Amino acid sequence: MPNKIKKRHFLDWGILVPYLILTILGLMMVYSTTSYVMIEQGKNPAHQALLQFAFWLVSLLFIFIIYRLKAQVLRSRTLIFPTLAFILALMLLAFFFEPVNNAYGWIQLPGIGTIQPVEFLKFAAIWYFSVTLANRQSTIQSDFIDSIKRMLIIMVIPMVMLFFYPDFGNAAIIFLLVGVMLLASGINYIYTFLTLIFGVAGSVIGVSIVNTVGKLFLPTHVISRFAVFRNPFLYEYDEGHQLVHGYYALFNGGLFGRGLGNSIQKKGFLQFAHTDYAFAIVVEELGLIVAILILGVLFYMVARIFLVGIRSKDPFNSLMCIGIGSLFLISVFVNLGGITGIIPLTGITFPFISQGGSSLLMFSISIGFVLNISADEKKQSLATAVVANREAEK
Repeated sequence: MPNKIKKRHFLDWGILVPYLILTILGLMMVYSTTSYVMIEQGKNPAHQALLQFAFWLVSLLFIFIIYRLKAQVLRSRTLIFPTLAFILALMLLAFFFEPVNNAYGWIQLPGIGTIQPVEFLKFAAIWYFSVTLANRQSTIQSDFIDSIKRMLIIMVIPMVMLFFYPDFGNAAIIFLLVGVMLLASGINYIYTFLTLIFGVAGSVIGVSIVNTVGKLFLPTHVISRFAVFRNPFLYEYDEGHQLVHGYYALFNGGLFGRGLGNSIQKKGFLQFAHTDYAFAIVVEELGLIVAILILGVLFYMVARIFLVGIRSKDPFNSLMCIGIGSLFLISVFVNLGGITGIIPLTGITFPFISQGGSSLLMFSISIGFVLNISADEKKQSLATAVVANREAEK
């Protein structure tokens, strides 16, 4: 391969440009959704937006560092295990801080805000499974259960913590991600069919259990979310307040929106306008057409990530891209499903648009990995082509 070609020449602009568009738009929406509350509290209206901007700058630094790393470093088992241990330690530490909205999981840092360790666990789970499954490709078909047994046991620890937080939304996302990683690992197709059958049956049974005897073992606010999900207008002045006013925000926007900054619902009606309902405010202020364009940009980026994974010849590269692409899709589905009433509200934020430094940093690190992987695949393909041409000339 020619020595003059640097790694920056392999940069995947089809992933980086959508990322920049979405994050810049996200900064605008964080300012729009938080400025009114900041003014009411006597603070700088740009306070939360500046914090989000600081996290974005850190995110860009992480992307640059990760992109510059050699591909072999990302595959290192000696790197993933300390990372997992550190995240689990932070998740345990979160129990010693004040709960937020009746749940643990946030670490309060003076002057910075809060850090949510479980956000990084979602990416770490993808990374851990990609590294481990890539190293076990020779045995994954013949001895599937033994190959994944240790991985599943390790993941039980954080899942138990999430149960006691409680944080069932993120637990569900991690559970789905683990399922995607296993199905994409090269296992026999029979496991795919069994997963689909048991997944559908398990979902139906799980909802039935929650609706019947869930009060015996689930927190009150979790039960109320399922009740509100069935008919939010029965609880419009109680637990269903957020969901109903989320509908109002979606309705108010129409095709073209009320204008940036002109949302009605963010002014005291939607408590979580800056997090759970950020996309509802996007629709209200910018309109349905712009909201669809934003989704189009996001789905284009995700499609590019999947394409890199599908074309990858290295198992680790393929699994990482499939896992990260699935993380984006699942997060979008859970968030939009919650605010539109398709599924119970879970408190999951919308990628890049919702306020949240931990979420922004985690998704940015994911993009850094994908950019590195894309460059590595292009470099390997070019090297193979150069060798083939030299062989042909001989």
